Amino acid sequence: MHPILAGIRLVTFDLDGTLVDSVPDLAVAVDAALGDLGLPAAGETKVRDWVGNGSRVLMERALKHVARSGNGEADSATDLRGGAVNPSLGATDAIPGIGPPLRSVPVASPGATGSDRLSVDHALLERAHAAFLEHYARDPSSRTRLYLGVREALDGLRGAGFTLALVTNKPEAFIAPILAGFGLEGHFALCLGGDSLPRKKPDPAPLLHVAAHFGVPPAACLMVGDSRHDIAAGRAAGFRTLAVPYGYNHGEPVRDSGPDGLVESLAQLV
Repeated sequence: MHPILAGIRLVTFDLDGTLVDSVPDLAVAVDAALGDLGLPAAGETKVRDWVGNGSRVLMERALKHVARSGNGEADSATDLRGGAVNPSLGATDAIPGIGPPLRSVPVASPGATGSDRLSVDHALLERAHAAFLEHYARDPSSRTRLYLGVREALDGLRGAGFTLALVTNKPEAFIAPILAGFGLEGHFALCLGGDSLPRKKPDPAPLLHVAAHFGVPPAACLMVGDSRHDIAAGRAAGFRTLAVPYGYNHGEPVRDSGPDGLVESLAQLV
């Protein structure tokens, strides 16, 4: 067993970018949702940098990307088709054939990055998010792949008596079908999605909920993830933290987030 497991009783895993590469399926659903709005596709490469803060933020970033692509960095209100919005349009006035505009104002979305300067009109975002959920629900896992070493790690940890939990920002409804597709539905004693509790990562609340559920002190828990949000949540909860470098971290090295440990493959845990 890896030294980082010394004294650990509960191991909590992130899902997307840690156990599975789900971007191919997510990108198909994102592009289909944008298509429903008459907007250009974003593509898998872009979507890969947007994953990690839940599906609503994912679609918010997709809409902002469309605006930026059409008008540079879009320092002023921008028509989703790429032209300038008529200044007389209000925040909720629909653009014919498209919907409400984006506006260049400060944003405070959970997990927003420094480059997220545009605010998406609420009604437009809700339409885009609903379309994404509809498309993703139809096929959440046919293109998703399990990372090498994951099955070996989960089998080994469970066999060694560790309690395993899953905490993801993905909507809870999508967890079971993805795990079932890989025969992993019986490996986790508890699974939490981004909508299971009022708060999600990087807030420590989901991790503290898991620790309390099993009666394990945070100091005896390990959080395993691929992004700064996983590491921040684990640290704030008092968990030990372990990172994998192959996932989604908005294009930044996860090592820079200061995890307690890092492994190239989860198989190194066992």
